[in-house]
Amino acid sequence: MKITSLGYVRLESPDAKEWQTFGPEVLGLAVSDDPHGAPNSVSLTNDDRPGRLVITEGPHNRLDRTGWEVAGAEELEAAVAELEAAGVSVTRGTAEQCRAARVRALVRFSDPAGFTHELFYGQLVVPASFRPGRAMSGFVTDGQGLGHVVLVVPDMDAALDFYHRTLGFKISDEIDMFGNRVVFFHVNPRHHTLAIMAVPGMRGLHHIMVQTASLDDVGIAHDLCADRGIPLAMTLGRHTNDRMFSFYVRSPSGFEIEYGWGAETVDDDGWVVTHMQSASIWGHRPGDAPPPGCLEPVAGPETG
Repeated sequence: MKITSLGYVRLESPDAKEWQTFGPEVLGLAVSDDPHGAPNSVSLTNDDRPGRLVITEGPHNRLDRTGWEVAGAEELEAAVAELEAAGVSVTRGTAEQCRAARVRALVRFSDPAGFTHELFYGQLVVPASFRPGRAMSGFVTDGQGLGHVVLVVPDMDAALDFYHRTLGFKISDEIDMFGNRVVFFHVNPRHHTLAIMAVPGMRGLHHIMVQTASLDDVGIAHDLCADRGIPLAMTLGRHTNDRMFSFYVRSPSGFEIEYGWGAETVDDDGWVVTHMQSASIWGHRPGDAPPPGCLEPVAGPETG
């Protein structure tokens, strides 16, 4: 299976409306027109593909689904065949669901942790339409997708088998972090599009990363967070594996946004998977944000 990028993320939050200011004024995301969107939702993007990130008002802070891009109709059908051969139940998206996602076609399935995923092709592109919500240089997305997501899963072995063997994500490296093993995966030159870490009995979204085109964009966002009293989950720092210079801000919906610049890319020719014992070269110290609020207990044997 060949997934090419992270296309979109859909979230539920009781504080969805706060993204109307947090998204454009702090992060610099653009507000997208969303004629097929759900009521009480905020649609945002970091490039010419509208609706990369949609937060819909609901009772809980939770990840609703992630959308993974494949190259075209043939690739989507091949992926469906691979999923079904692996015993994964697949549901084809309705015309209404495809319009809402702004894609030509999609299929939906769940992973071992219970997260909902969609594979799609033909995401809507409106050339030269992106206008950042505040003055900034823009974001790195071309050929690399929205950014990356880090998921908390209850069972590392089951998740690793599913993402690596079933979905075909390639392992970039691993880090022992805060007593947990974190595995990083790539599907394109971005160092990692997905990372997973295990917390027994729990699942949820840890953070979404967006990468800016300029170091100054990160500094300005950092100042804006300080000026507005928005709590940081981790201070400025630089990561060991992708060399990203970033900080982590707690979003209105309980998960974190890693806001970064300068990540190195992956070249599969000669790439060697490494094992590290520190996530950062310097910085990324705990901030003043409260505990994350986008995790939920998993029912079943993992909680026993």
